[in-house]
Amino acid sequence: LEHTEHGNMPEWARDEPAHFWQAADAFERANGSTYREIEIALPRELNEAQRLALVRDFVKQETGDKHAWTFAIHNPKASIDGGEQPHAHIMMSQRVNDGIERSPEQYFRRYNAKFPARGGARKDSGHNLTPTEQKQALKALRERWERTHNAHMKRYGFEQGFIDSRSLKAQGIDRKPEQHLGFEAAGRLDDSQRQDIKDSRTFSVVDVPEQAKHIDHSDRSWMNASGIEVNRKELVRSLTHDISQQYGREMAARVTKQGNVEIERVKSLSRGFSISR
Repeated sequence: LEHTEHGNMPEWARDEPAHFWQAADAFERANGSTYREIEIALPRELNEAQRLALVRDFVKQETGDKHAWTFAIHNPKASIDGGEQPHAHIMMSQRVNDGIERSPEQYFRRYNAKFPARGGARKDSGHNLTPTEQKQALKALRERWERTHNAHMKRYGFEQGFIDSRSLKAQGIDRKPEQHLGFEAAGRLDDSQRQDIKDSRTFSVVDVPEQAKHIDHSDRSWMNASGIEVNRKELVRSLTHDISQQYGREMAARVTKQGNVEIERVKSLSRGFSISR
């Protein structure tokens, strides 16, 4: 874990963002969208401070001052070439903070347009898009990430490492996109296969389909980059682990129906995040 940060939280989760995501998982309707997650690969060329500035800029652009958010930046070693593999996980609530004080349970109830203080926080319009609209929204998201990413690369004086949100075909590049390899699969590659992959990455403008992957959590599970179904509670546990490291303690949070937050110290929690590069 390189860095974790949060913002726009309601009062009851202002200092403990894990409480917000635990409450979302507990109190959102079974068929409701609990949150949105964006996974982004960060450029190796940037240092830690520059990566943080890039992620902060993008999160501010996507959430404004109304939507609760948490992000975590990780930088493990890549399994192919042993270099840095920085990436960020961004969780954003679709609920809009309107300044009305609500308990955790009420916050995630259905919105009451006539009497807002009696219902939950309103959701933005993005939660009920048609499949076509979702595809358009994802395309627009990738374009925004491309602009923000490349603007930061130019700001720091780089002439390479820019990304293009278009497909390789649309760019006029005749090669297949790189497929994500998990740690075990990468470990089975021989030296020549590893070199082939390294050589395929020598482009000044790259196409990475997962550079900005958007996941709408409208189900009780999600698919990670390896196609493995992961329970969302495990995702929240992972984020809790990251936050615990940031604050120097191991903890787990549970929000009761009465709105009380119960904290217990636990052994080190396992991570459940996965991302393509």
